[in-house]
Amino acid sequence: MTNHITHFIGGKLWQGKSARQGDVYNPATGQVTGKVDFADSALLEEAIAAAKAGFAEWSTTSLAKRTQVLFAFREILNARKEEVAALITAEHGKVLSDALGEVTRGQEVVEFACGIPHLLKGGYSEGASTNIDVYSIRQPLGIVGIISPFNFPAMVPMWFFPIAIAAGNAVIIKPSEKDPSAINLVASMWREAGLPDGVFNVVHGDKVAVDILLEHPEVKAISFVGSTPIARYIYETATKNGKRVQALGGAKNHMLVLPDADLELAADAAVNAGFGSAGERCMAISALVVVEPVANALVARIKQRMERLNTGDGTQGADMGPLVTSVHRDKVSSYVDAGVASGATLVVDGRNPKVSGEAGGFWLGPTLFDNVTPAMSIYTDEIFGPVLSVIRVDTYEEGLALINAHQYGNGTAIFTNDGGAARKFQNEVQVGMIGINVPIPVPTAYYSFGGWKNSLFGDTHAHGSEGVHFFTRGKVVTSRWLDPSHGGINLGFPQNS
Repeated sequence: MTNHITHFIGGKLWQGKSARQGDVYNPATGQVTGKVDFADSALLEEAIAAAKAGFAEWSTTSLAKRTQVLFAFREILNARKEEVAALITAEHGKVLSDALGEVTRGQEVVEFACGIPHLLKGGYSEGASTNIDVYSIRQPLGIVGIISPFNFPAMVPMWFFPIAIAAGNAVIIKPSEKDPSAINLVASMWREAGLPDGVFNVVHGDKVAVDILLEHPEVKAISFVGSTPIARYIYETATKNGKRVQALGGAKNHMLVLPDADLELAADAAVNAGFGSAGERCMAISALVVVEPVANALVARIKQRMERLNTGDGTQGADMGPLVTSVHRDKVSSYVDAGVASGATLVVDGRNPKVSGEAGGFWLGPTLFDNVTPAMSIYTDEIFGPVLSVIRVDTYEEGLALINAHQYGNGTAIFTNDGGAARKFQNEVQVGMIGINVPIPVPTAYYSFGGWKNSLFGDTHAHGSEGVHFFTRGKVVTSRWLDPSHGGINLGFPQNS
């Protein structure tokens, strides 16, 4: 029997009948486990009406009461995070520990948003001019749309909605149709925490729902994370319709290893960052740039570690789970074929892996290429799977130039024991998020997340202070309280004095 997954609108599950549905799979078995309703224009209008009503109440709720709801939600999420993680593993396939880590990192943004009274404080200048005070305030936008990807069905939405809600907005989220259940559970937690009906709405679907959110005049902002072609489309369509947009796109994250690096640490990091979540991370390391003469030693260490990895069902203690769908698995596998055809050295072949799981799962084992060149598609493209490519260079300068020449600038890392080299790298590399002996440099919630170049469309990053500014609009008020001495007629231009 399959689960029925439907929309969450106005504080409750939708009770209608959908004309279109999509299949939801368990990637570890290949079996259909659910049917998810797809929204049409009428459903979106219903969600927008609910959000509009919710915004009218929530935006006038005091900061003190908003904060109480945020704290209550935080406690409920913390108590039930294992339930959220289990849903993620069941529909995405990542191992349970990885899913739990995802929820925990998302919860950090919830905790950051609990400080919204301080974050929304404006400035005040008394006596800016004679008997005139000037002060600034920040106010919510209205209804905001969030379009989230399949790889982090809980964490990525939590980059956005805690701050959006704390700031007084109403939210409509369109999660990935591949793993939609986790966000419905989150919606029920908001209701339990006391959030007014209509402030948090979940609309499931495909491009139909996305395009309505991008074009509807009541939706004032769009937050998106996904591939670069879709991010560009989201950005161009939404901005054309007068919305503010933060659209985080794809990545090809490099890890530069200098000859003085601790190779044991570097090998651990390359495996962890390359194959965690089956490589389905926008912050995954997929290009390992090694400055000679240490490439042979590093590749050997990575191979040894890969041979000990257990690919299998994420609920059964495996190190790495399946890919999210058979279509995506086949696409990633085709890149392995292309790498072999282009002349790269296939050190570890993940095709046809031995797995601890059912034969019908969407399996592809960890894969390692050596002697990769910048012209090969396994280097140029974002593969989004467990494929790690080693590119050998002779100098730091050559490695830096390689990273800076790539179209993506999301995340990067350097492994070295030379503090001067690390400082030089952080200043010279053209990438938004940098790790120094840290392979996955995802910032903490009070800093902002986002890349450069084709990894970001729009000029505002996720969460942190930039997230607060994205979900609010500023006003500046110039105030004077009159007394009889201010009377009289003066048609001259008003001057500061």
